[in-house]
Amino acid sequence: MWSFVLGTILRQWAFLAIEFLVGSKARRNLNVSRSFGDDALGYFTARLDPAPTRVALAAVLHRAKRNKAFEDCRFVGLALDGTTGGRRRKKGCPLCRPHRNAKKEITGYRHHLVLASVVGGDLILPVDVETYGPGDSEYRAGQRLLARVRQNLGARFIDYVVVDGEFATAPFLHTAGKAGWPVVARLKENLPELLRAAEKRFRSRPPALVFRDNTDRVEIWDADDFDPWESLQWETVRVLRYRQHKPDGDVVEAYWLTNLSSRRISRRCLYHMAKSRWHIENEGFNDAKNRYGLGHIRHHHERSLLIVWLLTCLALTLERLYRLRYLHRGSHPVRAAINLYRLLLLTLSLPVVADSS
Repeated sequence: MWSFVLGTILRQWAFLAIEFLVGSKARRNLNVSRSFGDDALGYFTARLDPAPTRVALAAVLHRAKRNKAFEDCRFVGLALDGTTGGRRRKKGCPLCRPHRNAKKEITGYRHHLVLASVVGGDLILPVDVETYGPGDSEYRAGQRLLARVRQNLGARFIDYVVVDGEFATAPFLHTAGKAGWPVVARLKENLPELLRAAEKRFRSRPPALVFRDNTDRVEIWDADDFDPWESLQWETVRVLRYRQHKPDGDVVEAYWLTNLSSRRISRRCLYHMAKSRWHIENEGFNDAKNRYGLGHIRHHHERSLLIVWLLTCLALTLERLYRLRYLHRGSHPVRAAINLYRLLLLTLSLPVVADSS
């Protein structure tokens, strides 16, 4: 497991690459007592219980919070979103879901998962994943994931949940309510009546707030007295609309719904909560897939896929906590991820030096 986690941080995520690292005599600083082949990693991940890794991820986050890693974050959020990881031409495991073209022909198979990540500040930490296969759906997997994160992290760790519009369903919103967390969700065409009512009301009103977000000018419309749809057990729905004017003339507009009242959360805070939804895209999926191999199939087995995704989350969390919150790093500033990678790679074959900095 240590070899896998360290190999992921070193961006050597293929099992053959990890085999080369642990088998090389020059890599004395890996602190791995024995060498093994890539097939051993496949057998290992296919038989490993995912529960201890999930508990370990939650324990790391709890320790980070006790050590004030989130002290610059006013509200700690939990972002959930779905993605695909690993594609094949033929079905090879129960998690394979068919991908169809415009003619409804099966062109291949993909693996789908929902990722949960702690957001809200500059520290974006993945915390858990939930897989779903044929017959399952993103928002049902999201409900299972939300309930498990609530159990592992506790209610007081998270201040709000932020999700895309596909999670804006009554069952998911009720699950978040049972967990004790308010929800900030994108309002899209899947809720046409609420969206049309918000568009009609805000179209005839001037913005309630105008401010600068770095170089962008932001206009905010806000109202918290919209009627919930029939299956939603909320008293009222608050809807926020923002228009973000970029320096190049582009305008970004979006609608969001929430059960956070205007007496509890200001418009500007709600705007930043909504914008934190994009952290799971940029520092979650993009980083994990492009640099740490989240989309690559190491061993095509349903348990192995899950374990690899969980250990990738653990490696990312450890790397970011060390790089961004390590309090005894000496006189140098916070390193970029690529610079830490290069430094670790260069020091693998050097003699171990006891230096607390």
